[in-house]
Amino acid sequence: MKLWLTLGALSGFLAVAFGAFGAHGLASRATPEELNAFEIGARYHMYHALALLAVAWLATYGNSALVSTAGWAFVVGIVVFSGSLYVLGITGSRALVLATPLGGVAFMIGWACIFARALKFPS
Repeated sequence: MKLWLTLGALSGFLAVAFGAFGAHGLASRATPEELNAFEIGARYHMYHALALLAVAWLATYGNSALVSTAGWAFVVGIVVFSGSLYVLGITGSRALVLATPLGGVAFMIGWACIFARALKFPS
């Protein structure tokens, strides 16, 4: 539980920091498309920081393989999905944009694991 709580809190902190940077530091130098991509990255980053807190909560019921897989999938998704959009927003480089969907798949894997774990809870 401590790992997921720590990663969730750190990730939430970074999502706020990146969001503030996007709103204040990029607004005057990024194109509207780049700024929009950056903001999407920050939004999904925050959603999945909160998802990591849910993983921490689920870990209190026993750290199953599904819970761990969900947590790591969310971490990978944040790094790949949000990270590639951050790079686009900051540099204008589209070099990593092809990786963005892979991060999205990682997010979906994480949610599928949460769903599968939910099915195992007693009624």
